[in-house]
Amino acid sequence: MNEEDDDVALKFVHTADWHLGKDFPSFDEADRKRLTRARLEVLDRVFGLAARHQVDAVLCAGDLFDGPSPSRDWWEGLGNKLLALNWGSTRRVFLLPGNHDPLTPTSVYAPSHPFRQMLPAWVEVIEQDNQEIRLSDEAVLYASPCRSQTGQDDLAMVLPERQSSDDRIRIGMVHGSTFDMDGYQTSFPISKDAAVRRGFDYLAIGDTHSFRRVPRDARVPTVYPSAPEPTNFGETNSGYVALVFVRRTGRKPLIRQERVARWTWRDHTCRSLAELESLRHESLASHVVRLTLDMALPAPGYARAEQLVREMKGTEAVHGTVGILQVDVTGLDLDVTDIELAFEGAPEVLRKTAQRLRAVTGERSPTARRALYHLYRLTREVGR
Repeated sequence: MNEEDDDVALKFVHTADWHLGKDFPSFDEADRKRLTRARLEVLDRVFGLAARHQVDAVLCAGDLFDGPSPSRDWWEGLGNKLLALNWGSTRRVFLLPGNHDPLTPTSVYAPSHPFRQMLPAWVEVIEQDNQEIRLSDEAVLYASPCRSQTGQDDLAMVLPERQSSDDRIRIGMVHGSTFDMDGYQTSFPISKDAAVRRGFDYLAIGDTHSFRRVPRDARVPTVYPSAPEPTNFGETNSGYVALVFVRRTGRKPLIRQERVARWTWRDHTCRSLAELESLRHESLASHVVRLTLDMALPAPGYARAEQLVREMKGTEAVHGTVGILQVDVTGLDLDVTDIELAFEGAPEVLRKTAQRLRAVTGERSPTARRALYHLYRLTREVGR
């Protein structure tokens, strides 16, 4: 099956978990801004994908904002992007309140909020329970919003069940978690077989930031499209949307996992200088890297490790080789075994100072080790 097949009755993009306005407090100010802005910038690629494939609709399955009352920069930024699309009757966009940005009387989705006032007619906020929306003569969307940040209702199971006389393509859209574990209670639980039991051809959900089908071999797909930009380290298979085509015959959707993210997040631990040298030469300009150094190096190697990290991070004057870098150096230790060799040729006062510090480091004093290393750097500077 391909998207140009005359038997394709419905085409849509399914996306969720934009988390507009999310802050990244563990990063420095410049990197925080880059990561925060990327959450709005990625929508250009999401909407561009929809336009290129001439889809009928874009289904946005919740947590579009990181909180129910985002600042003006975020709701106005999204509103302006939607207005600039100028899609008119070509295709429609459906915004579903999730548990991070629930529909409340004072939230960004409230009818009186200026965000709602600026939305074009072809953008619709899901604001009714079990809302039914005609997508075409052949297809219908059923959706329910989250009205609080926590809840125990299965929003999928309260959507209308297919009647025997209903032969339309039925799409469901809710926000919640299909995760289940004995003794663990999740918020807004979604039954893994809800799509089958309610008679849907596709159930669009949001909440989990990884792209996955639940269960993987389901006859009727329940799909998490992932967050279009990852939000943290450890989010596997994130940075995608689902591009979906539904045929009239058979009704089994074709689902394409489409990459839209700018950033790839990566955890990396280097346990040798050779590993760090190798990492320095990788193509990481579009990566967010959390680098942990776990090694003991003699003074020259220690200095080289610092230089490599500086090249990867960048300076005020020069871009780094890594897009965004966090470094944990608590495991980087100075090997003082032959430290005296590093001070050969240095003035006697420095050599004696190094010997005294070396004696203290025998007790593994981190302060003495740092002082010894700074003394080594000083001798290198003087020797130049």
